[in-house]
Amino acid sequence: MNVKKFISDYREAFGEKAPLPIVFKYTNEPVAQTEKIGGCFFKGLQAVRQGHPISLNAAVIGCMGGQFYTGFKEMPEMVPDFVSHKEKYKETPEMVIDFIEDLEVTKTDKKYLDFVRIDQVKSLEDMEGLLFFATPDMLSGLCSWAFYDNNAPDTVTAMFGSGCSSVVACAVQENRRKGYRTFIGLLDPSVRPHISENELGFVIPQCRFEQMSKTMRKCCLFATHAWGKIKERMEK
Repeated sequence: MNVKKFISDYREAFGEKAPLPIVFKYTNEPVAQTEKIGGCFFKGLQAVRQGHPISLNAAVIGCMGGQFYTGFKEMPEMVPDFVSHKEKYKETPEMVIDFIEDLEVTKTDKKYLDFVRIDQVKSLEDMEGLLFFATPDMLSGLCSWAFYDNNAPDTVTAMFGSGCSSVVACAVQENRRKGYRTFIGLLDPSVRPHISENELGFVIPQCRFEQMSKTMRKCCLFATHAWGKIKERMEK
């Protein structure tokens, strides 16, 4: 879909106050010179939302888990113990290992991972996915859109994992599989301090967006009484 056409449809569906989604993709040339981000790199996405793109690599990302889930480095040996015993997100390190093995994180052969607000990109064809920061009302619309043309029970999926895992790793793997899933993310307590208390993440991988872009104007987001009431509330 043409970028300007999508933004126009998106604004018509969700209103002018809805934040524009962020495009993320791998490149060999940075879209911006980005200083090292200590800790969770989602700190840097606040700047992206304001119109300042960032380009990540292993040197920019200060978190070892972030370096791994974005595909720039192998999994550090300390991650299973850290996630289980320090963060207490899984009962045992073995459970962490099982999760990571099932996720099948792919190491990238590109130099950078760019995050750019959608109105600042020329094309959506080479992206890994779109990241929406969604309130409950907005999430209702995004999920309804995803459910419109697919009856699979995991059409919308919420998985365990860090912010970078639920956004980047999930989208990358879904693209490699040419799948249909979309992902609710940013549920991890470690990423929550960098996100508004009234927002979650919703990720549409490129492979799924190719289908969903054709159904947006057909689903309940346009010309239905129920969604019209929600949109009116969102615009207040």
